[in-house]
Amino acid sequence: MKLRNVLVAMAVTACGLVAAAAPAGAGMMRASTAAPYCGITWGSQDRSADALSTAVLLYSRTGQHDCYDRVVFEFDGPANGYAISYGEAYTEGQGLALSPYTAGGAVLKVTLLAPAYYQSGAEAYPYRSGDHTANVVGYQTLRDVVFGGSFEGYTSFAVGVRARLPYRVFVLSGPGTHSRIVLDVAHRW
Repeated sequence: MKLRNVLVAMAVTACGLVAAAAPAGAGMMRASTAAPYCGITWGSQDRSADALSTAVLLYSRTGQHDCYDRVVFEFDGPANGYAISYGEAYTEGQGLALSPYTAGGAVLKVTLLAPAYYQSGAEAYPYRSGDHTANVVGYQTLRDVVFGGSFEGYTSFAVGVRARLPYRVFVLSGPGTHSRIVLDVAHRW
């Protein structure tokens, strides 16, 4: 019985010491108020803009930044239509799933509302459906960019990323008469 009383007394004393050492107000639980990573507040919900264009996709390229990795799609004229979301990406026309061929823990399904071929039918974008279009070795977030083809004015890509992370999409004019649809994916939440 005496040993139990001694142990209880020691536990009470220890709790008192911990409480005394804690800063004022630390005893109350508070919600985390940590600042977002790099000030990024983008989220990971679907993004879209509904403007079908006849401008032709010419190039895609990738880049690394301090807080995010970037994919840029460049067109030969004004193009600003897209639908981007996390989920399964498919080839255009055939409807074959691209995720089995796309590296990464998550896939961003990118549909550009513009063709990758000229009205004559000649291809403007130098890749075939299923081709890996970027070398992203060493990138923090991007793991793969796979072309899904172009059919009836719609062009698709599977963008493999490390995990489901926040992203943003925006459109830039130029250079010259060209335009670009830009996809940035954050390194972390």
